[in-house]
Amino acid sequence: MEREAWRSGGRMRVNGERRRDEETGWDGPPSAINTLAVWRFGFGGWGLGPATTTAAGAFLRGLSSSSARMPRVDADLKLDFKDVLFRPKRSSLKSRSESFAPCHKTYIYTSLGPRELELDPFGFFQDNFGSSVDLQRTFTFRNSKQTYTGIPIIAANMDTTGTFEMARVLSKHTLFTAIHKHYSVEDWKNFAANHPECLEHVAASSGSGTADLEKLCAILEAVPALKYICLDVANGYSEHFVEFVKMVRERFPKHTIMAGNVVTGEMVEELILSGADIIKVGIGPGSVCTTRIKTGVGYPQLSAVIECADSAHGLKGHIISDGGCSCPGDVAKAFGAGADFVMMGGMLAGHDQCSGEVIEKNGKKYKLFYGMSSDTAMKKYVGGIAEYRASEGKTVEVPYRGDVENTIRDVLGGLRSTCTYVGAARLKELSKRTTFIRVTQQASQMYT
Repeated sequence: MEREAWRSGGRMRVNGERRRDEETGWDGPPSAINTLAVWRFGFGGWGLGPATTTAAGAFLRGLSSSSARMPRVDADLKLDFKDVLFRPKRSSLKSRSESFAPCHKTYIYTSLGPRELELDPFGFFQDNFGSSVDLQRTFTFRNSKQTYTGIPIIAANMDTTGTFEMARVLSKHTLFTAIHKHYSVEDWKNFAANHPECLEHVAASSGSGTADLEKLCAILEAVPALKYICLDVANGYSEHFVEFVKMVRERFPKHTIMAGNVVTGEMVEELILSGADIIKVGIGPGSVCTTRIKTGVGYPQLSAVIECADSAHGLKGHIISDGGCSCPGDVAKAFGAGADFVMMGGMLAGHDQCSGEVIEKNGKKYKLFYGMSSDTAMKKYVGGIAEYRASEGKTVEVPYRGDVENTIRDVLGGLRSTCTYVGAARLKELSKRTTFIRVTQQASQMYT
């Protein structure tokens, strides 16, 4: 298999038993395969001859026994949502409005005669004669074989946003909610009895502990119409978690399983082959997550989505872009990068449908929003932070934002508008129509 090492002014190829420096014409011995590129990269401009280069290679190989476990630096540039913008493209679309289930019909009279209009739940008129952007997606999942239809935006399974109240509103618009894991079995029974229409668009969340599995089994037994499971841990790379996914799949063969979080293609493939249908992608991008600060671990979200989507789709799996969205444009970028679903936490925080009381300070209203590995969450649910670990989340006071309907309207409106700019008549087409351009600035900061 051919490998290439590049440097300014010349190229060296490693191909089979020998390789040729195309700048000097020198054919090197097989023993220098792993060292010549390193030496030439650092000292290629010094005019060193073959003998010197071979000696340098021998010196570097002499260090290999002690440096076999040296850190590796991946030089590929990784990008976040803030690093790119969509390139606009020619479009034949006339309207950015979406076909909602109408509340009622009305008519207006024009020079061409009466025209029928439908009033959508947000109060917008849907023009039946114009074009529309379809945000609905239909997926059939690899392992469960179930079919999903809806707008693939998910409220995160945090206890402030993944609430039953949030699910009631989002499900009206076929948006999804990953319900947080701290509701009791009795809470689930009451919700299912009073709002059975929501069950198509919610998932029961669980950790990977024994008690978590027992509670999940009890919930799914109590609510048999529930189709979706969200297995959520901070580190989806552990062997224990992979085995847990296999166990849940064996126990619930017909349920659709979301599992994560990971950020690399090989782990996406591992979890899909272990029984998961949808992989949550994202380590550290969330607005109240401090994992990258406390641990130094993470991956820029845009690149993570692009790479993980490629791996998942090759196995007919799906991914969720989880975290990193601070505005509707970021949601659109996640879809453009190949995400099948986009999960939001901070963008949905501070609303009436979020848990917690409204706090008043200096005449202004706020609601608490915190990461699930924060001091606040751990004190609330496990009595505090264990001695062996650190908090990897923060607690913030989010300005009170009223009903979440307004935010839904803003996000969906922005997403429809993105589609019209790139010529995508359906959300399904967005990734195929996407070209990202690198930028140094997203928008003017004159008035912020």
